[in-house]
Amino acid sequence: MALEIRPVHHVVVVVSWLLGMALISWRYLWQTTPLHRVEEQGDATDLPPSLPEELVDEHCQSAEQGVGALFHRRFNVRIEEGELDARELMAVLKNDLNQAAPSEAAVVDRTKGSEGRFRVGDEFVVRMPGPWNAPVRVVGCEETSFRLATLKGHIEAGMIEFRARDEHDAVRFEIEAWARPSTRVLHLLYARMRLAKEMQLNMWTRFCLHAATLARGRARGGVGIHTRRVVLPAATESAHRPGNRTRVRP
Repeated sequence: MALEIRPVHHVVVVVSWLLGMALISWRYLWQTTPLHRVEEQGDATDLPPSLPEELVDEHCQSAEQGVGALFHRRFNVRIEEGELDARELMAVLKNDLNQAAPSEAAVVDRTKGSEGRFRVGDEFVVRMPGPWNAPVRVVGCEETSFRLATLKGHIEAGMIEFRARDEHDAVRFEIEAWARPSTRVLHLLYARMRLAKEMQLNMWTRFCLHAATLARGRARGGVGIHTRRVVLPAATESAHRPGNRTRVRP
């Protein structure tokens, strides 16, 4: 069950979360890995994939239910001299997502599904500083990729995909996210003040670097970060109202 946050405590919760995320930023300041950042205006091609109909229920928190612009972000790293190929690396991640998640900001617990397996329909909760948990559901799973969708109570509304592919004598690991802040307070911190946005960037950057470590290789050329901001049409903005459901592109 998603944890309900009362408005009177909302700012306190935000501050608690930011303090935990700030630990990532501190480490980020001292790392020497180059980051290659591109930010630009997006368009309709940046909308998230559709959720499978059989996985849509009242617990889902799709991008249409978020606040403000949608951010389509890609993080990628080239892993060289590793001992694991793309399939093996993703198998390790599926076995335990905590191996790559920054432990000071996120701990992943399974809430639905069998231990030791990773299947469509499984659910997890990402526990972060403060009472803000981030529940997700597996909505796609292949040998070299998996996709998660946010559920009610998550700090974001949207989807995220983790994947890897073999690339000549290396492995390319990628994270692709389509998400909007789930509340007006988070919209202020993410899109206006940019605090949460930068901390999220630091978290997924470290996840990429941890993936390189799990592959027992080295991150070559740093981490690429591509952000496209999409202002959704008014019809989509109101799709979360009772009785409405807007589908996004396949």
